Amino acid sequence: MAFSKKILYLVLIPTFSLLVFSCSQAENGKQKSENSDAPEEIYDGPTALATFAGGCFWCIEAPFEGVDGIVSVVSGYAGGKEKNPTYSDVSGGKTTHRESVQVTFNPDIISYSEILEIFWQQFDPTDEGGSFYDRGFQYTSAVFYHDKIQKAAAEASLQKLSQSGKFDKPIVTPLIKFTNFYPAEDYHQDYYKKNPTEYYAYRTGSGRDAFIAKHWPVKLEDKYKKPSDSELKKRLTELQYQVTMHEETERAFTNDYNENKEEGIYVCIVSGVPLFSSSDKYESFSGWPSFTKPIDARVIGKPTDTAYGMMRVEVRSKLGDSHLGHVFNDGPEPTKLRYCMNSAAMKFIPKKDMEKEGYKDWLWVVD
Repeated sequence: MAFSKKILYLVLIPTFSLLVFSCSQAENGKQKSENSDAPEEIYDGPTALATFAGGCFWCIEAPFEGVDGIVSVVSGYAGGKEKNPTYSDVSGGKTTHRESVQVTFNPDIISYSEILEIFWQQFDPTDEGGSFYDRGFQYTSAVFYHDKIQKAAAEASLQKLSQSGKFDKPIVTPLIKFTNFYPAEDYHQDYYKKNPTEYYAYRTGSGRDAFIAKHWPVKLEDKYKKPSDSELKKRLTELQYQVTMHEETERAFTNDYNENKEEGIYVCIVSGVPLFSSSDKYESFSGWPSFTKPIDARVIGKPTDTAYGMMRVEVRSKLGDSHLGHVFNDGPEPTKLRYCMNSAAMKFIPKKDMEKEGYKDWLWVVD
């Protein structure tokens, strides 16, 4: 990474929680979080590892920081034969390691599939000679899968991205069985916080930011904003307003999208930011539209919800600052998560209308 090296995205304090069994226990279809303004509690839970290489490890570490469900992100060296490698040796091409990051996450809060999709958007997966400024094997990309479930998820994710038409050249990022990971020296950890000037100069100068902006939607917070409360009251129905702004829950089975099987995307009714794809929707028999994962975990907030004496993980639209539903860990493969959403919190955009509605960049996520 030559002298300097990560674009920091939306951040939120990671939260961990247990599971419950349905979107709502309120038989009248109304559920309000009475402590929504209270400080969030942090709960211990299961953890898993994800390990990636995408060139400069500073630039792969930062985008994962602060995403809900991610416990920690560590820069280091992975996949080589040498023990206890140093930065000088790895960056100088004297080892068989790649600069990498290791993500510790809570699979009850965020799935490996969601983490993969954040990873793919941080580098050029068609470059087999290095990454932007940094050339050589030590800066080539890789997904180091930790088990057969991660391998299957990575294969599916890679295949979908390869067929998306996002890139002019073939994707060359290999999927490799994880063998080892060595944390880098302390001064490399959280480099974007310790040396922001050098970090952002590197991102710009190396061409990484320009590449990402060319291939992926960026700065969503500039486009998708929460309107004023008075505007929301005019624009939304009473149910939509109460669900999104006051954490109410619509009735099961009689809502708009529970049985919707049309191809398209579901966007935040408040801000318009894309949230879920029909490709990830499934029949959960809960009575509410359910998804295995969001389109981009970085636009979703997952604070803990202790209303009604239960402990659940609420799902919120970060850019709409609005309640969407809850997420539970009783879903199907590959994520094992069930994003149980209120139809009233979303607007469905059919695939045939996505381009004219301004959602062309997300056509590839719809089968």
